[in-house]
Amino acid sequence: MNARLHAFSGALHSALFRIQSAFINRDTGIDTSTPSASQSNRKHRGEVFIVGAGPGDAELLTLKAHRLLQTADVVMFDWLVSQSVLDCIPRHISKEFVGKRCGKHSMPQTMICQRLVELGLEGKRVVRLKGGDPAIFARTSEETMALHSAGIKFAIVPGITAASGASAYTGIPLTDRRFAQSVKFMTAQFQNPEKQADWAAIANSVKHETTVVYMGLKRLQQLSEKLINEGIDSAMPVAVIENACCSQQRVVAGTIKSIFKCVAEAEFTGPALVIIGHVVTARQPVALELISQSHAKSTV
Repeated sequence: MNARLHAFSGALHSALFRIQSAFINRDTGIDTSTPSASQSNRKHRGEVFIVGAGPGDAELLTLKAHRLLQTADVVMFDWLVSQSVLDCIPRHISKEFVGKRCGKHSMPQTMICQRLVELGLEGKRVVRLKGGDPAIFARTSEETMALHSAGIKFAIVPGITAASGASAYTGIPLTDRRFAQSVKFMTAQFQNPEKQADWAAIANSVKHETTVVYMGLKRLQQLSEKLINEGIDSAMPVAVIENACCSQQRVVAGTIKSIFKCVAEAEFTGPALVIIGHVVTARQPVALELISQSHAKSTV
């Protein structure tokens, strides 16, 4: 009788586990029920480090991020990772481009998740390198859900986000007690009404709050029009930073009414960050040559 009860309990546990996995896989889009996944010995599964590459300058990598790049089997990177960061990866380490970019050929997120799981099940030590910080507009949770459901251990290493990097390298403060006591990070969404920002609230709060728009270059005209229609002061200062923290960094400043024309004339192609608020007028005269001189001295 006890043997029958034990067998029934084991079967029930297995069924519940399959149901739980089905719900997880439904959210991630990853199939972890294949024989290779279910039969893999957990001891031989790999490990994945989701690492922030920072905003561009390789010297802004954390020490931990740099160490992991030296010891990985495979580095999977996206298009926001600068060449200077990629140059930090030893030649013998395999590199895989898994970039996603608006309007360009890209790898679907489900395929990126699937590839992470495949490499983990092969026992690889993987660094998933993301531009900026993994916690800010990087779809990290989709990848960690896939890894967790496949039984693959992972860790997250933070990086300097683009807004912080752009602020430091342009001298535009994100907060200033004269103008802004808080800062908002957002992306511009227009196609899906349910995901659109509260433009009226932004137009009102920008009087005392800095708004930073990630991936807003292609939507800059719409962004400006939305805020103007909601009553924002047409003279509200705006800055657009292209290739922040890279040698090709460029900055264009204007107003919410003129910024689209200014950027079009400058022929920006991205990646770019948009900073809206009175902090733009508080720009500090940062001497970027001090940073480049420091790097040059360290490599002599």
